[in-house]
Amino acid sequence: MLLDNLSVNIWLYTEPVDMRKQFDGLAALAQSKLGCRANSGELFVFINRKRTQMKVLYYNQGGYCLWSKRLERGHYQRLQHGTGKMALDWTQLQCLIGGIHWQKATRNKRL
Repeated sequence: MLLDNLSVNIWLYTEPVDMRKQFDGLAALAQSKLGCRANSGELFVFINRKRTQMKVLYYNQGGYCLWSKRLERGHYQRLQHGTGKMALDWTQLQCLIGGIHWQKATRNKRL
């Protein structure tokens, strides 16, 4: 992803999304279900029902950008959150993309 600001807010929509949706459909979903302005510069992450596809929508320099990834094997982790949206930081997003389940990982103490 071509992002210059890693401190941007990242929102994961925890409900399954139809991956046929493109820019306008995902922007409408971000506004109606997540309660955020889609052109605010924040990142919005969507995953399909089978958890094999992910799309990230963001607004940059006057237009929407859409990043997409489809897994050939495996699936993305299931993240449950009561409100339908979950705030992520940059590291958690990278873990989600890379298949690392950060919620179950233990943190080692540094000496």
